[in-house]
Amino acid sequence: MPSRRAFLQGLLWAIGAGLSVAFYGLRIEPGWRLRVRTWQIKSPAWGPNKPLRIVMVADLHVGIPNMGPDRVAEIVDLANRQGGDIILLMGDYRATHRYQSRRVELAEVAPILTRLQAPLGVHAILGNHDWRDDYEAFARKSGTVRAGRALEAVGIPVLQNRSVRISAPGGDFWLAGLDSQAGFSYDFVPDVPGADDLTGTLAQITDEAPAILLAHEPDIFAKVPDRFALTLSGHTHRGQICLFGWAPVVPSAYGRRYAYGHVVEEGKHLVVSGGLGCSGVPIRFGSPPEITVVDLS
Repeated sequence: MPSRRAFLQGLLWAIGAGLSVAFYGLRIEPGWRLRVRTWQIKSPAWGPNKPLRIVMVADLHVGIPNMGPDRVAEIVDLANRQGGDIILLMGDYRATHRYQSRRVELAEVAPILTRLQAPLGVHAILGNHDWRDDYEAFARKSGTVRAGRALEAVGIPVLQNRSVRISAPGGDFWLAGLDSQAGFSYDFVPDVPGADDLTGTLAQITDEAPAILLAHEPDIFAKVPDRFALTLSGHTHRGQICLFGWAPVVPSAYGRRYAYGHVVEEGKHLVVSGGLGCSGVPIRFGSPPEITVVDLS
């Protein structure tokens, strides 16, 4: 039988390992790690347009300790270094979980986001937490939300069920931004209609130029027509806690089907970013924060 000393040594080792894992998940991965993940997408629906480099900044969830202004500035600098033709902010800008030592309002970090630079501009959509963070807007289920107003105030356009035509040297294209599909529900899988309007957004595309769809939640991809060369999403955080590549919980009605990365279904292309911040609990494990780069051709 093991001696008492051996037992205590084993117990201390287990406690130390547990504390190390907890510290990694609470501080190191969500607050210090930052990577760039690049996807090469070839879509026939992109037509004759020249290749386009897209830089996605998804799910900031700003809040102290892990996503303060300094961390946002670090993300902005790294995003700029990717040489994107266009930069897209993919929703969920402020943390709404209770585990914050200090709330950070978007008005505090929106000026930092204005440092993002790309030839075809910076464009934003809204996420489900942007609605939850504005109680008045959430209650009336319409209009603009606090996050959208903060971005627009510093000159960053917010595509809230809106399509815009982008004039590009490599060929013009449409950028269509949906509002949140889970904006009016507190559940992971919404059981009420969302703020999104795919039909109305698609109707604003008035010619045959290629089109890209921005949708914070990837679930809409099951309904997206092949009119779009590419759909871009965030929201899932790759499950946020990922064990050996497997996420036990993914906030999607489709489970792990649209959890992360490049998905191809019936010739249609979707890229889901792993995102940058934390939702629900301030932990990331096995899902390091990332800036997502998409080279579309």
